[in-house]
Amino acid sequence: MIMPLTTTRTLSPDWPCQVKTPGSYDWERSAAKWLRELVPARYASYPALIRHPVLLARHAQIQVQHEIRVARTALQTARAELPVLGLPESVIEHTIKLYAAEVLQLQHIARSVRAVTEALVGRSTGR
Repeated sequence: MIMPLTTTRTLSPDWPCQVKTPGSYDWERSAAKWLRELVPARYASYPALIRHPVLLARHAQIQVQHEIRVARTALQTARAELPVLGLPESVIEHTIKLYAAEVLQLQHIARSVRAVTEALVGRSTGR
């Protein structure tokens, strides 16, 4: 069997489906659009972040790490603090599951942001 001479870039399993493959037409724009969705709206409109997707990616990394810390704190304190609010046990259990799922989802997003950042840095340094 003859193998084609073209090589295909293998994307990380964490690569976000909303972002086109690096090197494809308009992929940086799709990356910037996705990254803007991860930061507060007021940041997404700052000219420096619009002009420099790598800077936007850096801010998205910081934002997602902060959200992970918040979700972990909410998860770790839920069992002690939620009963004081008078919530039924079933609501507390549901909330704990929600926070645990959110931590996992945010960790996946953090890996996706890292993958996009690495691709953007590779593009800007000519790798």
